[in-house]
Amino acid sequence: MGLVFVDCEATGLSPASGVLTEFGAVDFSTRETFHGVLWDSEPEPEHPATSRITGARYDAVDVFSRFDAWLARLSEGRQPVFVSDNPAYDFQWINYGFDATLGRNPFGHSGRRIADFYAGLHRDFRRTQEWKRLRRTPHDHNPVNDAMGNVEAFSALLDAIRDAEGGPIAV
Repeated sequence: MGLVFVDCEATGLSPASGVLTEFGAVDFSTRETFHGVLWDSEPEPEHPATSRITGARYDAVDVFSRFDAWLARLSEGRQPVFVSDNPAYDFQWINYGFDATLGRNPFGHSGRRIADFYAGLHRDFRRTQEWKRLRRTPHDHNPVNDAMGNVEAFSALLDAIRDAEGGPIAV
């Protein structure tokens, strides 16, 4: 394992004003998925990027312990790399969740942003949204689906680089 694509759904802008309701993760190499559900929820009808709690709360220690075990099994002793379409948002929730439940974060202290990789390829820091057209799985605010779509888009970017340059890309 190297890259783990993560997407979070939550009720607010940060752990200070909201709660993480669920998150999804996809291992880039294997396409294995993890779905961490902390609250039964659904997207807000007026603003689908925000969750609305609809039912039960689940044990956060159990959810983050299972996520940690999943990461450990796939990483084989290496530190996984957190990747997201918006790590400024997603990483804060995962970092807080690991800190509050296990007292450590297996991802370390940083994450990678797909849009920055894309903008760098095009040598234009403002080009941050076009890569999203490469998603195949619909972006529907199910965090596993959203993370999988990001994996698909990133994979398509790597394929285009390989085709253009004729060599492998280290990920």
